Amino acid sequence: MLKSEKEEMIKELHEKFSRTKSAVVAEFSKVDVETVTKLRKKFREGGVEYKVIKNTLARRAAQGTDVAVIADDFTGPVALCLSYGDVVAPAKILTEFTKDLEDKIKIRSAVVDGRKVDVNGVKQLAKLPGLNELRAQLLGMLNQPAGKLVRTIAAPGSQLARVIQAHADKSQG
Repeated sequence: MLKSEKEEMIKELHEKFSRTKSAVVAEFSKVDVETVTKLRKKFREGGVEYKVIKNTLARRAAQGTDVAVIADDFTGPVALCLSYGDVVAPAKILTEFTKDLEDKIKIRSAVVDGRKVDVNGVKQLAKLPGLNELRAQLLGMLNQPAGKLVRTIAAPGSQLARVIQAHADKSQG
Protein backbone atom coordinates (compact mmCIF):
# COMPACT_ATOMS: atom_id res chain seq x y z
CA MET A 1 0.00 0.00 0.00
CA LEU A 2 1.38 3.41 -0.95
CA LYS A 3 1.94 6.05 1.70
CA SER A 4 -0.69 8.31 0.11
CA GLU A 5 -3.24 5.48 0.24
CA LYS A 6 -2.43 4.88 3.90
CA GLU A 7 -2.84 8.58 4.70
CA GLU A 8 -6.18 8.63 2.89
CA MET A 9 -7.36 5.55 4.80
CA ILE A 10 -6.28 7.10 8.13
CA LYS A 11 -8.11 10.31 7.27
CA GLU A 12 -11.27 8.39 6.34
CA LEU A 13 -11.13 6.25 9.51
CA HIS A 14 -10.46 9.31 11.68
CA GLU A 15 -13.57 11.01 10.26
CA LYS A 16 -15.66 7.89 10.99
CA PHE A 17 -14.22 7.52 14.49
CA SER A 18 -14.99 11.16 15.30
CA ARG A 19 -18.67 10.68 14.30
CA THR A 20 -19.23 7.36 16.07
CA LYS A 21 -21.47 7.12 19.13
CA SER A 22 -20.32 3.62 20.02
CA ALA A 23 -17.82 1.09 18.74
CA VAL A 24 -17.20 -2.54 19.66
CA VAL A 25 -13.90 -4.35 19.06
CA ALA A 26 -14.27 -8.05 18.30
CA GLU A 27 -11.60 -10.68 17.71
CA PHE A 28 -12.27 -13.15 14.92
CA SER A 29 -10.53 -16.50 14.52
CA LYS A 30 -11.39 -19.25 12.03
CA VAL A 31 -14.72 -17.71 11.01
CA ASP A 32 -16.01 -18.89 7.65
CA VAL A 33 -17.17 -16.51 4.90
CA GLU A 34 -20.83 -17.54 5.23
CA THR A 35 -20.89 -16.59 8.93
CA VAL A 36 -19.24 -13.22 8.28
CA THR A 37 -21.72 -12.55 5.45
CA LYS A 38 -24.66 -13.23 7.78
CA LEU A 39 -23.13 -10.98 10.45
CA ARG A 40 -22.56 -8.16 7.95
CA LYS A 41 -26.22 -8.44 6.87
CA LYS A 42 -27.39 -8.17 10.49
CA PHE A 43 -25.20 -5.11 10.99
CA ARG A 44 -26.53 -3.44 7.82
CA GLU A 45 -30.11 -4.05 8.97
CA GLY A 46 -29.25 -2.53 12.37
CA GLY A 47 -27.55 0.55 10.90
CA VAL A 48 -24.10 -0.53 12.13
CA GLU A 49 -20.92 -0.33 10.08
CA TYR A 50 -18.65 -3.38 10.24
CA LYS A 51 -14.99 -2.88 9.37
CA VAL A 52 -12.06 -5.26 9.41
CA ILE A 53 -9.25 -2.93 10.33
CA LYS A 54 -5.54 -2.67 9.76
CA ASN A 55 -4.41 -2.25 13.35
CA THR A 56 -1.57 0.24 12.93
CA LEU A 57 -3.64 2.51 10.69
CA ALA A 58 -6.66 2.27 13.03
CA ARG A 59 -4.53 3.20 16.05
CA ARG A 60 -3.24 6.27 14.23
CA ALA A 61 -6.75 7.20 13.05
CA ALA A 62 -8.16 6.86 16.58
CA GLN A 63 -5.89 9.57 17.99
CA GLY A 64 -7.94 12.57 19.07
CA THR A 65 -11.29 10.71 18.93
CA ASP A 66 -13.41 8.82 21.46
CA VAL A 67 -12.20 5.55 19.93
CA ALA A 68 -8.67 6.23 21.24
CA VAL A 69 -9.59 4.65 24.61
CA ILE A 70 -9.91 1.21 22.96
CA ALA A 71 -6.99 1.57 20.52
CA ASP A 72 -4.87 -0.76 22.69
CA ASP A 73 -7.24 -3.58 21.70
CA PHE A 74 -6.35 -3.18 18.00
CA THR A 75 -4.07 -6.23 17.93
CA GLY A 76 -4.42 -9.44 15.97
CA PRO A 77 -7.38 -10.24 13.72
CA VAL A 78 -10.00 -7.73 14.86
CA ALA A 79 -12.99 -5.93 13.45
CA LEU A 80 -14.75 -2.78 14.56
CA CYS A 81 -18.51 -2.39 14.74
CA LEU A 82 -19.36 1.32 14.52
CA SER A 83 -22.68 2.97 15.24
CA TYR A 84 -23.40 6.59 14.46
CA GLY A 85 -26.88 6.69 16.02
CA ASP A 86 -28.04 3.89 18.30
CA VAL A 87 -25.35 3.24 20.94
CA VAL A 88 -26.87 -0.14 21.85
CA ALA A 89 -27.12 -1.60 18.33
CA PRO A 90 -23.54 -2.92 17.84
CA ALA A 91 -23.43 -4.55 21.27
CA LYS A 92 -26.90 -6.05 20.88
CA ILE A 93 -26.29 -7.47 17.39
CA LEU A 94 -22.81 -8.82 18.16
CA THR A 95 -23.78 -10.34 21.52
CA GLU A 96 -26.87 -11.99 20.04
CA PHE A 97 -25.00 -13.28 16.99
CA THR A 98 -22.02 -14.68 18.93
CA LYS A 99 -23.99 -16.73 21.48
CA ASP A 100 -23.16 -19.94 19.63
CA LEU A 101 -19.79 -18.75 18.27
CA GLU A 102 -17.98 -17.62 21.43
CA ASP A 103 -15.00 -19.80 20.55
CA LYS A 104 -14.61 -18.05 17.17
CA ILE A 105 -15.77 -14.47 17.84
CA LYS A 106 -14.74 -12.78 21.08
CA ILE A 107 -15.77 -9.31 22.14
CA ARG A 108 -12.76 -7.45 23.52
CA SER A 109 -14.09 -4.05 24.50
CA ALA A 110 -16.20 -1.11 23.41
CA VAL A 111 -16.42 2.63 23.65
CA VAL A 112 -19.72 4.36 24.34
CA ASP A 113 -19.76 8.15 24.22
CA GLY A 114 -16.05 8.31 25.01
CA ARG A 115 -16.02 5.78 27.85
CA LYS A 116 -14.35 2.39 27.61
CA VAL A 117 -16.56 -0.60 28.39
CA ASP A 118 -15.26 -4.12 29.06
CA VAL A 119 -16.78 -7.39 27.82
CA ASN A 120 -19.26 -7.60 30.72
CA GLY A 121 -20.27 -3.99 30.11
CA VAL A 122 -20.93 -4.80 26.44
CA LYS A 123 -23.15 -7.72 27.47
CA GLN A 124 -25.06 -5.46 29.88
CA LEU A 125 -25.38 -2.80 27.18
CA ALA A 126 -26.83 -5.43 24.83
CA LYS A 127 -29.67 -6.06 27.33
CA LEU A 128 -30.82 -2.43 27.14
CA PRO A 129 -33.60 -1.50 24.73
CA GLY A 130 -32.41 -0.09 21.42
CA LEU A 131 -33.35 3.28 19.96
CA ASN A 132 -36.35 1.93 18.03
CA GLU A 133 -37.60 0.01 21.08
CA LEU A 134 -37.34 3.16 23.21
CA ARG A 135 -39.22 5.15 20.58
CA ALA A 136 -42.00 2.54 20.54
CA GLN A 137 -42.23 2.60 24.36
CA LEU A 138 -42.38 6.41 24.35
CA LEU A 139 -45.03 6.43 21.66
CA GLY A 140 -47.09 3.93 23.65
CA MET A 141 -46.83 6.10 26.75
CA LEU A 142 -47.85 9.18 24.76
CA ASN A 143 -50.83 7.41 23.17
CA GLN A 144 -52.14 6.01 26.43
CA PRO A 145 -53.61 9.30 27.82
CA ALA A 146 -55.12 10.14 24.43
CA GLY A 147 -56.86 6.75 24.31
CA LYS A 148 -58.24 7.25 27.82
CA LEU A 149 -59.50 10.71 26.84
CA VAL A 150 -61.30 9.33 23.77
CA ARG A 151 -62.93 6.57 25.85
CA THR A 152 -64.00 9.10 28.53
CA ILE A 153 -65.53 11.45 25.95
CA ALA A 154 -67.31 8.57 24.17
CA ALA A 155 -68.65 6.98 27.39
CA PRO A 156 -71.78 9.18 27.91
CA GLY A 157 -72.86 8.75 24.28
CA SER A 158 -72.43 4.97 24.36
CA GLN A 159 -74.25 4.76 27.71
CA LEU A 160 -77.16 6.78 26.27
CA ALA A 161 -77.25 4.50 23.21
CA ARG A 162 -77.40 1.39 25.45
CA VAL A 163 -80.25 2.88 27.51
CA ILE A 164 -82.22 3.73 24.34
CA GLN A 165 -81.55 0.24 22.91
CA ALA A 166 -82.65 -1.40 26.17
CA HIS A 167 -85.82 0.74 26.19
CA ALA A 168 -86.53 -0.20 22.55
CA ASP A 169 -85.96 -3.92 23.28
CA LYS A 170 -88.29 -3.72 26.31
CA SER A 171 -91.10 -2.02 24.36
CA GLN A 172 -90.87 -4.61 21.55
CA GLY A 173 -90.83 -7.57 23.92
